[in-house]
Amino acid sequence: MFMDAISKLPTTNTSMFSSSIKTISSPFCSLSSLCSSSSSSSSFQPRQHILTLRKSISTTNKTRKRDLCIISNSKMEEFHSQSQSSPPSQGAESFFRSVLASMEKVYLSRNPTANAILELVHSTDNAHICYDHFAFRTFGVDGYGITSMAKFFLDFGYSPRDELRFPAKKLKALWFAPPTNAHASSGSGVDGPFPRIFISELLVDEMSPRAQEIIKKYTKVSSSGCKHAALASALGSLTWEKPLYSDFQELARESEYAAWTLVNGYALNHATISTHRLNTHLKNIKSLNHFIEENGFKLNTEGGVLKVSPDGLLLQSSTVADSTTFQFADGITEHVPRSYIEFAERLVLPQYQSIPKLEIKEFHRREGFEVGNADKIFESTSKEQLTRKTG
Repeated sequence: MFMDAISKLPTTNTSMFSSSIKTISSPFCSLSSLCSSSSSSSSFQPRQHILTLRKSISTTNKTRKRDLCIISNSKMEEFHSQSQSSPPSQGAESFFRSVLASMEKVYLSRNPTANAILELVHSTDNAHICYDHFAFRTFGVDGYGITSMAKFFLDFGYSPRDELRFPAKKLKALWFAPPTNAHASSGSGVDGPFPRIFISELLVDEMSPRAQEIIKKYTKVSSSGCKHAALASALGSLTWEKPLYSDFQELARESEYAAWTLVNGYALNHATISTHRLNTHLKNIKSLNHFIEENGFKLNTEGGVLKVSPDGLLLQSSTVADSTTFQFADGITEHVPRSYIEFAERLVLPQYQSIPKLEIKEFHRREGFEVGNADKIFESTSKEQLTRKTG
């Protein structure tokens, strides 16, 4: 399947991906195996807590108090052992960025709204656009969950951070912090600072027996496809066979997330513009939201257009997903939800408020994600948002 899809890649990248199919032999990456760095060799100290919806946060104290659950030590140690202890070499970084660029190309080709907004913001702000994070969706079964996509990023120095739980949606997510990047980090887009990575998974074993049966039918047919998640994303190819329309409909009635993942697979779910890194008035996310709506684009209104973390320091919004036609295995062609673009403004932490604006760096700003915000952002691909009329 992957060799058939390889022709979709730009010519300059084909040789790189061809070698990755053969289980990359270069010293810096393997898409089909885990890195074996020992925990003692890494400087990353994994946090053992995950965020939940119930939070109590004091913005006047450096330590934010929260009601937390515990991530199992074994799971965090697994991710920790897979993470490289240092940023990729310059040669490895060039390969890594080419993969991100291919993921982005697939994403933009399927989502005209994201493409148009990136061009609009760039032409208006005349500045480098930096990505705050990339997000992916997965099935948490048969090896197709968070770990399948995380392997690639761990190979290139990313570190696991907080896990988030969404009980009502039967989801969990884990985000990964990028390595400190010493090479060409002042560029734009995928050539700029490495984005954070946010990977979610559907807790398949909590779904109905029928939903589990449908999902496993495709993951089992896919065989070892989960070992090539990043490659599938870069190619815009499903690792399983095209689904039946009836299966898509049945999953959608129980979980729109499941239905989305069935037809989109490992495709980039959304890219996020880091608004505070823009130069003009658009660096204020409220101004950016107004600008986007003025230009005729529809924003996700779930919980309000602007999603604000309890501490008031993480501000997020997103467009409603585009939809395109998809031909199912039984010959039926219907519109399915694709992806969307998000915007995030991370405010300066209280303890750094006295630092002059020109000296503020990313580490001075609010880090991480919030369950409450993310829960509403997930709705960007929901039928309710897609069919909502503006005005």
